[in-house]
Amino acid sequence: MPRPKGGPGMGPVEKAKDFKGTIKKLLASLGKLKTAIIVVIVLAIASTVFAIIGPKILGTATNEIFAGFTSKLGGGSGIDFGKVHSILTTLLILYVISSVLSYVQGYIMSIVTQKYTYRLRKELSNKIHKLPFGYFDHKQNGEVLSVFTNDVDTLQMSLNQVITQLITSITIIIGVLVMMLTINIPLTIVSIVLIPLSVIFMALVMKKSQKHFKDNQKYLAAVNGNVEEMYSGHNVVKAFNAEGKMLHEFNKNNKKLYTAGWKSQFLGGLIHPIMIFISNLNYVFVSILGGYLAMKGKIKVGDITSFIAYTKNLNQPITSIGQVASQIQSMIAAAERIFTFLDAPEEEYKGTKSFDGVEGNVSFNNIRFGYNSDRIIIKDFSAKVKAGQKIAIVGPTGAGKTTIVKLLMNFYHLNNGSITIDGVDINDYDIHELRKGIGMVLQDTWLYSGTIMDNLRYGNLDATDEEVIEAAKIANVHHFIKTLPDGYNMVIDEEVNNISQGQKQLLTIARAILSKSKILILDEATSNVDTRTEELIQSAMDKLMIGKTSFIIAHRLSTIKNADLILVMDDGDIVEIGNHQELLNKNGFYANLYNSQFQK
Repeated sequence: MPRPKGGPGMGPVEKAKDFKGTIKKLLASLGKLKTAIIVVIVLAIASTVFAIIGPKILGTATNEIFAGFTSKLGGGSGIDFGKVHSILTTLLILYVISSVLSYVQGYIMSIVTQKYTYRLRKELSNKIHKLPFGYFDHKQNGEVLSVFTNDVDTLQMSLNQVITQLITSITIIIGVLVMMLTINIPLTIVSIVLIPLSVIFMALVMKKSQKHFKDNQKYLAAVNGNVEEMYSGHNVVKAFNAEGKMLHEFNKNNKKLYTAGWKSQFLGGLIHPIMIFISNLNYVFVSILGGYLAMKGKIKVGDITSFIAYTKNLNQPITSIGQVASQIQSMIAAAERIFTFLDAPEEEYKGTKSFDGVEGNVSFNNIRFGYNSDRIIIKDFSAKVKAGQKIAIVGPTGAGKTTIVKLLMNFYHLNNGSITIDGVDINDYDIHELRKGIGMVLQDTWLYSGTIMDNLRYGNLDATDEEVIEAAKIANVHHFIKTLPDGYNMVIDEEVNNISQGQKQLLTIARAILSKSKILILDEATSNVDTRTEELIQSAMDKLMIGKTSFIIAHRLSTIKNADLILVMDDGDIVEIGNHQELLNKNGFYANLYNSQFQK
């Protein structure tokens, strides 16, 4: 769920770990847009200054009307409407200029923030393709996704508001104080005395409400989690008659959410009436003292009206600065996570050798590897594979089978040893050509929202429609596609729920066929399908493997009987090597695995 933004009555404020360092990075990142930002700042100041002058000029008009009215009572000429008209026209022009400058400033700032976040998303998108697989082993999918969505959105909205609101508020406070001092110093002192009181009240309420806002977010997440569990696991809940337990858990969290919710909203809602009360108190003091000074002839009536207007203007930016302070903390916390992601170490591959013309002779030479240096998975693995051979890798769960093919794809760097293809170390090949030259069909099928034609062409973006259709025929999926409403132009939905698991797997095989790779990896490609579909997939894979060096990882040992060589792994080492019949004759580890699948 989106992270709450900071500010009074808006939720908990998240703080950055390195506030100063992140601000420096943010300012450096905004460097290319500094000219536009400077223009925004100048326009914001100019717009505010024009608006601040307004009450003083309005007071002059009031003084003119009051003086004319008094003169009329004394037998004078009365109100000079020409002069009043001139003053009000000047005031109108100033307010129009202020509004235009404010509009232009807002327009430019919107463009600046959109350009900046557009650039950030582009940098993040480029970065994610350069990060090593090891980075994602220690990150949750939601955590990475949150950087692209919540953090960028938070930065965009906060940046747009913070710069203009902060500059405007500071300019208003300074400008209003200057104008108030030019009107009357004693009245200014009275107004300033109440400012610390409003700040103290606001700080106390915010501090008191933070706990309840945090609880509110905590129990909101719990309630959402309950609903998600009830929805996604609805069949299981019904099957085990667990409705009562789930409802009890939901009601408990919902009650806590209700309590935290009304307390946080009540306390957060106190800030506005408190500020209004202090502001009204300020009006009272200013009116009493102003009336007294007017009676003494030390201030004019129009100046009192101007001063009251300035008093009102002084309270609003103080509240805004309190909100901006919270927004800045949330903004910097979001920026910190974005820059941490962008600063993460990238994959380092210096190979330049072309993969064209590779025959497919693969050699694993005493390789040693662990995802963590203190936990070695592959201890001392060696094997030589000739071009065009079908190599099956079998063994119990956790033996290191999938890890071997990940290392062949150069997803991870070895601790020791080497892997060569046609006698060349895989690190010497251009990494993009290496991975393009190795086709993969995984247990977990991946198709994206789009047409079937586009999904198949993912294996070879330059393939023609005829080549795509031919690959589908080889994969035994062409007939199925033709039965669909739009055939190859049918759009697969986002969750890929409108085709079966077996059909997905056949599509991924067709995609691998289209890639025309010399080396092929089949990782548990038939583990999630029924026997009939398995036969179709097996037939498609047999066609796919013709003339290619193939690595087949399988738990169903019946599917790898015709492999040229079977590598039997256990605890990161090869314990047996041979073809199916040879290994059965040994009556060893492989024979025990095979026979266990066919015992009655």
